[in-house]
Amino acid sequence: MLEIVKGLPDNVIAITVKGILTGEEYEEKLIPAIEDKVKKYGKVRLLYQLGEEFEGFTDNAMLEDARLGIKNFNDFEKVAVVSDVGWIINAIKAFGLTVPFQVNTYGNNEFNEAKAWISE
Repeated sequence: MLEIVKGLPDNVIAITVKGILTGEEYEEKLIPAIEDKVKKYGKVRLLYQLGEEFEGFTDNAMLEDARLGIKNFNDFEKVAVVSDVGWIINAIKAFGLTVPFQVNTYGNNEFNEAKAWISE
């Protein structure tokens, strides 16, 4: 389940994921939120937490994630990914080497640090 996190600067989209993330949640929540912020600010910041209760992605969610990254490649200013899942952190670190914006990774115990960095 994808939940929007409140209380951050308006140009920041912050989400936390618990359980299994579906493609429908991307389509209904995350993509509209990103498109709205892009219209308002041009560039957005994304804080993406795969919390301790995160169980995985559906195939459709992985497809939507790839589409989102391709479509909005130039729309991000910063991305912070918070997770304790090793392969996800490693993939994000590799991804960060190929994009024109800042990408940082954090463990779930560093969520406050991620919020501070994405808000700077």
